[in-house]
Amino acid sequence: MDPRERWNPDGFPTREGVVAVARSGDAAVEVAGLVKVFGGGVRAVDGVDLVVPTGGVYGVLGPNGAGKTTFIRILGTLLRPDGGRVRVFGRDVVSDAEGVRARVSLTGQFASLDEELTGQENLVLLGRLLGYGRRGARERAAGLLEGFGLTEAGGRQVKSYSGGMRRRLDIAASLVSRPDLLFLDEPTTGLDPRSRNQVWEMVRGVVAQGTTVLLTTQYLDEADRLASRIAVFDRGRVIAEGTKAELKASVGAGSVQVRLEDPDCREKAERVLSGCLGAAAQPEDDPVALTVRLGGGGTDAAEQAARALAELARAGIGVESFALGQPSLDEVFLALTDDGSGTVRKNGEVAA
Repeated sequence: MDPRERWNPDGFPTREGVVAVARSGDAAVEVAGLVKVFGGGVRAVDGVDLVVPTGGVYGVLGPNGAGKTTFIRILGTLLRPDGGRVRVFGRDVVSDAEGVRARVSLTGQFASLDEELTGQENLVLLGRLLGYGRRGARERAAGLLEGFGLTEAGGRQVKSYSGGMRRRLDIAASLVSRPDLLFLDEPTTGLDPRSRNQVWEMVRGVVAQGTTVLLTTQYLDEADRLASRIAVFDRGRVIAEGTKAELKASVGAGSVQVRLEDPDCREKAERVLSGCLGAAAQPEDDPVALTVRLGGGGTDAAEQAARALAELARAGIGVESFALGQPSLDEVFLALTDDGSGTVRKNGEVAA
């Protein structure tokens, strides 16, 4: 157990920074010892403890098969857990499933729309099913189409929409009921970069309107751009949780990146940097570039970097550029799953 964790009287875990939130009843989600087992004894979710505060985007990051979708489906009352306890806005997902459903909405990995209907007809139909009158359903549909930039496409059949338009309409459909908590399960999988950016803007807009978003993703850059806190899943377990800064700091203070004026000085620069920083300087493909991975806190890293630059100057080594870089989420994930359970592709997607 993380030493920062504490347990409240009801048996739900809290952490520094969200302890008061959980105790005040303002937590969006509280999970303790959650377990889900499928055929053959596969533990898709294996003892998860988590607290999701209200407001903002909470990211659940992990490779395919890490248990993210199963976790979301349990929180959305679509699957019954085999062990542990889960509360959503204080309501138990098993004993008060209807109460939970009244406050949440879920968008899966694939658009759940009727392709033969227009965008407007899809939204109006959902509004009517959710209890809106005819006029109210039309007004709600018009407002969502405008908010998601789909007004002009609203009269067209969904089968004519691009992938990005479908995802935006799918998220709009999830908001017809005005949920307090929106589950987005890998909403940008398969989308081109432009469409992904459009969906990200929609998510930010949803949060600005007061809805808490719990986002699962296998894209590191997506979690980095959208989420204020992130839980890293691997093999059904939470292997790390915190803010982006906390997760990045957990694998070191970053790296010093140096470009020299003269490639003939590289070997000498390697010796100076390694001696000064206490870590091996790694030559890059560029003959004038060197990188040194650092440990320790952010303040120490800045001091180390300044000292290294001064040592290079004293050694008469000309420097063209010098930078202190923060670890990326790619590096965090690789450090946390260095047992071979995950790799990171060049486009930032985690793969099993």
